[in-house]
Parts: sequence; structure tokens; C-alpha cells
Amino acid sequence: MITFPNAKINLGLNIVERRSDGYHNIETILYPIPLCDALEIVPSPDGATRLQCYGRPVDCAPDSNLVMRACKMMQRRYDLPPVHIHLYKRIPHGAGLGGGSSDAAHTMLMMSKMFNLKVYSLDLAIAAAALGTDCPFFIYNSPMLAHDRGTLFCSHDKVTIGGMNLLVVKPPVSVSTAEAYSRVTPSRPLKPVEVITSWPVEMWDGQLVNDFEPTVFAQHPELWTIKLRLLELGAVYAAMSGSGSAIFGIFKPDDGVVARAADAMKEHGEVFVMKL
Repeated sequence: MITFPNAKINLGLNIVERRSDGYHNIETILYPIPLCDALEIVPSPDGATRLQCYGRPVDCAPDSNLVMRACKMMQRRYDLPPVHIHLYKRIPHGAGLGGGSSDAAHTMLMMSKMFNLKVYSLDLAIAAAALGTDCPFFIYNSPMLAHDRGTLFCSHDKVTIGGMNLLVVKPPVSVSTAEAYSRVTPSRPLKPVEVITSWPVEMWDGQLVNDFEPTVFAQHPELWTIKLRLLELGAVYAAMSGSGSAIFGIFKPDDGVVARAADAMKEHGEVFVMKL
């Protein structure tokens, strides 16, 4: 059985307040995008559960990979047999695109289907929260408002960017999420992200903000340059996804404009173009 775990972008990200437990309450819209890894799970021929990774290098041992952790969680919870997993990585790591979280969530979904488990999405999402903040989102895999620590979700179907072009730039730099949180100053937004993202996308610039950008851009000025360049090349909105380092631009459905922008941005890093 094979599936294609997709990435996400954050549409706005407000760091609302620091919690007494040391974490932060946030508000953000998580939006799925068609940049995908490939994940295959087959019955184990040798009685052992194994993970084999291909494509982009993975910076952890197989047993520490979120995919293996998700698999073993499902095996413990539902007494499932050993499997062999093959993961082809295309989504960049350390980019704020949620690739590892998506792989883990899709592992849970695939094993549920593979072994014909009668499990509700809510139950899988609750279990997925133990693996990582973004993992529950990928169980639902539709536009969601995330709040609290980013682990409480509600559907948000008022985002009107379907049919637009998306250009994602991943420069050769990674951003530590823990470091990004340590530098940010929480504040309550003037307008909630769910309100702004219900407006036409042409009205988002200057209104829909990512609170990580000022401090992350100060540490990595090239990210600020990428964002400005995307706007100059015709993006109607551009922002950093999550804590970075990927920067995305949303373009009107003119394939010529986004193609020229993609060519121009190749000097800044890897470039991915897709239709929303």
C-alpha cells in the first residue's frame, strides 16, 4: 500500500501568549499543499518492523524517525503485525512545511486502512498529538485553525486561494523552532487570523503576519530578501511558513508569471511550484 504525505504552509501565525508550562499559545491557519513525500507499507517478510529511507537525507536513526514512532504506536495500541516501510523524502527538512509530521500521520492512516481498523479520525488525531504538534492536522488534512499550543483544531473553509499558484523557496539554511520561540515576544493580534484569511488574498499583505518573521529575519536576512523578491516578482502575498526557513509566495492563476518567478528565485535555493 502506498500514499503520498503532503506538506503544509501556515497562513499567518500569531504568538499570543507564553503559558505557565513554558509553551506558547498560538493562532494559525494550517493549509495543505501538494508537495509530497512517498510512503509505502507492506507486510514484513522476515517478522521484523523496518524503515528504509530514500531521497533526501534524514537526520535521525530509523528508530527515532516519526514514521517508526507512529508505526510502533499503532502496533502497540491495536496489536498489529510487523511491517516494512519505505519512505521517499522530497519535502525539505527544517523548513516549516511539516514533512515529518505528515509522514507520521499518514503512517497511522495507512495502517488503519491496511488492517481495516474501525478507528475514528478523532481517535487517531488524539494519538497523533503525542508525536508532534502538527501531526493531528495531517489526520484531517484540510484547512484548519490551530490554537492553544497549536494542538486544538477547528475547520476553516473560508480561505479562498484554491486555483492560485504557489511558489515555495527553501534556502540552504534551517531554523531551530526552539530558538525561534525563545526570541519572539508574544502579543495579541488586532485581527484574528481566521478573519483575515476569509478576505480575498489580495488584502492579506500587511495584515496577515507571521510573528516569527522579525526575529528570524534578523538572524537570517536572506529570508527577508526572498520574501521581498517574491512580492516584486508578482506574488499577491508572501510569508515564511511556521518558524521557517521556507518562504512562499501566492500568485494569481497565471502560469507564465509564476514560471518566470520560479526561474528568478533559483539562485536563492530550491524552488517548488504547485497549483493550490
